[in-house]
Amino acid sequence: MEVLLAVDDTDNLETKGTGHLAEAIAREVERKGWGTRSYITRHQLFVHPDVPYTSHNSSMCFTADIDGACLAELISHAAGFLEKESAQGSDPGLCVAIADRLDRTEELVEFGRRAKQAVVQKGEAYDLARRLGVHLSEHGGTGGGVIGALAAVGLRMSGNDGRVRGQLEIDNVNGVASVRDILAHPSVNSVMTLDGKALHQDEAVLLSGWKVKAVLQGGGPVLLVMPSGCDDAPWQTCTREILKAY
Repeated sequence: MEVLLAVDDTDNLETKGTGHLAEAIAREVERKGWGTRSYITRHQLFVHPDVPYTSHNSSMCFTADIDGACLAELISHAAGFLEKESAQGSDPGLCVAIADRLDRTEELVEFGRRAKQAVVQKGEAYDLARRLGVHLSEHGGTGGGVIGALAAVGLRMSGNDGRVRGQLEIDNVNGVASVRDILAHPSVNSVMTLDGKALHQDEAVLLSGWKVKAVLQGGGPVLLVMPSGCDDAPWQTCTREILKAY
């Protein structure tokens, strides 16, 4: 079965971010033989004085294809891990959803989108999780992280939100790579311009600026590019300012 697992609000300003804990949980899926895991996506939520967060108010989600008999063990492990490893003063939340058991995915996607634009209450998150049969639990502090965890699952399900965690290491010559070389990376499905045009495999891309990161678009990881003004490599990877929108 395919599950989506998300965590939120596990850190403080002196500790590693939530992405590190999500990665540790994802690694255990394969280490324990429960199944296979995907890349992790980071989802930006609403930044507002009424929303407590550490630095950026983002949550993390990954998918996993697991043996259904291992579901309870996965949830138990993730819950215990958050309780043990989350930072002092954090408000960690955990969400686990079974993809093919969700009848009204549009409600979950809409919840995620709303959490990007407005203050959402914890009770709303629990009400929706109960209606949809989604596991939602808090593991310290106020438990406010359940809001972001549920939102991250909805946004991941939308297929069009979030940045893929981690920097892409791509074979290049003097900072230039062909689209063919980029697509050889397992975490890139396509290379596209900001207006949605897919590049041909022989086109050249300058790997410049901020970290080379993929975003979730069209249900998969995409490397977005912008014009470079350079004849040898007409395209370049996007700046940090542009990627902040994803």
